[in-house]
Amino acid sequence: MIITCAIIDDEPLAAALLESYAKKVPFLKLQGSFNSAVAAMRQLRDNPVDLIFLDIQMPELSGLEFARILPARTKVIFTTAFSQYAIDGYKVNAIGYMLKPIAFEEFKEVCNKALKLFTSDEQSADAANAGTRIGQDRFLFLKSEYKLMRINLDDITYIEGVKDYVKVYLDNGKKPVMSLMSMKKLEEHLPTPEFMRTHRSFIVHMSKVRVVDHQRISFDNILIPISDSYKDDVQAFLDSHTVL
Repeated sequence: MIITCAIIDDEPLAAALLESYAKKVPFLKLQGSFNSAVAAMRQLRDNPVDLIFLDIQMPELSGLEFARILPARTKVIFTTAFSQYAIDGYKVNAIGYMLKPIAFEEFKEVCNKALKLFTSDEQSADAANAGTRIGQDRFLFLKSEYKLMRINLDDITYIEGVKDYVKVYLDNGKKPVMSLMSMKKLEEHLPTPEFMRTHRSFIVHMSKVRVVDHQRISFDNILIPISDSYKDDVQAFLDSHTVL
């Protein structure tokens, strides 16, 4: 993953040091270095970056003021000679705060932290997009016994977690499909609230629910528990479909 970045610092020596550091980090792509937030604003409005190394004490517009007007997707790492700004920095959701003079090891460490954050955000977005597509197309593929098995969402009754596997139970007496996958991963790709986690070991297709009794969902002779961790979400769904 490549992270685009910019440096904003009114001290030429400090800016030059950060530029040299950024060029040593393989996943950083330096898009520009600016001596004021005002100068950066004109450029970054049309060419936004992922990450900004931002000084705090600057003329015209301080780093803290500039951070407050940045788009949410742009992350900030503050660079300053004054430790008293640390709390203010975290109030604007800075992901890092480095005190000058900054050593390369410290710079590399905070960049690795940023990489983990961006990677996590990207994976979450990918999972959300996949879930949206699966919900629209109404089917998914699961790998089972070295084959890819197509499963229509409307055929799923419930899903059970069995150790490192998921077991997908289907309507009309069809054979359940087993796949080596975590419940969490599969849950991320299923549309909600159509599919809801009711227990750490169960995901239920809520439109198939016919009977709920004493914190259990009944499918013929099968009872699916509703654990305390998920009962509020399940109850909210049931309340939204209940007429008294």
